[in-house]
Amino acid sequence: MRLGYDLTIEQSQKLVMTPELIQAIQILQFNTQELDTYVEEQLLINPILELDGNHFEAKGQTEEPEKEMNQSAGEKEYKKKDEEFDWAEHFKEREYDDISYKQWEYGSSEKEEYSFEQFVSSDITLTEHLMFQLQFVSMRKSCRMLAKYMIEGLDENGYLTQTVSEIAGRFSTTPDKVEEVLAVLQGFEPTGVAARNLIECLKIQLQSKGSDSPIINKIIEEHLEDLAANRLCAIAKAVNLSVKEVQEICDLIKTLEPKPGRQFGSAQETRYIVPDVTVEKVGDEYVITVNDSTAPRLNVSTYYQKMLVQSDKESSISKFLTGRLNSALWLIKSIEQRRQTIYNVVSAVVKYQVDFFEKGQKYLKTLTLKQIADEVGIHESTVSRSINGKYMQSPMGVFEIKYFFTSGVAASSGEGIASGSIKTFIKEIVDNEDPKAPYSDQRMVELLKERGIDISRRTVAKYRDEMNILSSSKRKRY
Repeated sequence: MRLGYDLTIEQSQKLVMTPELIQAIQILQFNTQELDTYVEEQLLINPILELDGNHFEAKGQTEEPEKEMNQSAGEKEYKKKDEEFDWAEHFKEREYDDISYKQWEYGSSEKEEYSFEQFVSSDITLTEHLMFQLQFVSMRKSCRMLAKYMIEGLDENGYLTQTVSEIAGRFSTTPDKVEEVLAVLQGFEPTGVAARNLIECLKIQLQSKGSDSPIINKIIEEHLEDLAANRLCAIAKAVNLSVKEVQEICDLIKTLEPKPGRQFGSAQETRYIVPDVTVEKVGDEYVITVNDSTAPRLNVSTYYQKMLVQSDKESSISKFLTGRLNSALWLIKSIEQRRQTIYNVVSAVVKYQVDFFEKGQKYLKTLTLKQIADEVGIHESTVSRSINGKYMQSPMGVFEIKYFFTSGVAASSGEGIASGSIKTFIKEIVDNEDPKAPYSDQRMVELLKERGIDISRRTVAKYRDEMNILSSSKRKRY
């Protein structure tokens, strides 16, 4: 075998990711907020771009990019540098009048009107609620400082996170004084707030209702785990009561709130969903509309078009504006292509899941990216990017588009049934069962098989756990 260096010439084909293609892929997978942020950055970088807030002159200024959107993928590639398009000559031929040269200004001359429906009131937090109650309590200044410190130290569930000794050491006071202030806070609303653990929280609520007794306190203190596991017979034997009496006590305990603070607003900002696509039923057909607010309209500035026409073709200004113009048109085209791709994908999804929109969640079918990719004629990765973080508003509610791409099992008819549909059947079975003799997982398998769904016991147990439905032994009533 000979070892050495050789120079060889070979011809090969490979895919090259151009900057424009990378940008188009990024724009496709952006959600609404990310796309808005990206467009704002491009507006700062590229002076030729303008936001078409009122869609003025949109048709005339974006005629060329829209024409290019109907071309095939191979025809969408821009011309090479040696075949650059003469934009200055192009603008001269279009013969803009002097009025159109006025640079677009942000804002509107008309005064914008606002309605109260555009604003959302902020939720009251647990800290604010307790501080409001504290101002009506008469106590010394040192005690009030202790109370404020403990209120601000509560976690989101309303529990005190520090021990009495830690608080006493921080304020150089006695534990008895801290206990005295803590007792005042535990009398605030919501009942059970400022408790140090779950047992104390439940006992405070029972005391406020006047339902506490030695037997109930004993069950809370010693048999909470048995209560959670529905081992009522063990509890009845330990406290020397009948099973029915224990069940009544347990029902009372289950009406208490284990996390008093969760009913109040948290410090985290509320997130609102803006649907990217709206599906409406008109007659017997479903009409799909892409939300224009999720894909901003951009224009090419007529001010810089005039500057390009008046500048020398060989000057640095002309070269700069030409490069910026090509970049602007590619961005406009990528956003329009994103809009069209999302429309095509959602159209295929609605067509495939029409039974879901007509009859409900039970009729949700299994769907894969490959099925939609074959239907639309694009790659699976493109489908994945087009549904990433996108939401659909439909007559059945607002869903993430990924919701319709789900796995499942095959029915006796041969069609696939999605896991969401199976969960709906399981919940229906549990709701209609006899509480004194709940169905086991194996019995659910048999009932589902009668409906044409062949599924294993392990899968039933998995779906039941995902829906937070207890096992048959824990659902049993006496």
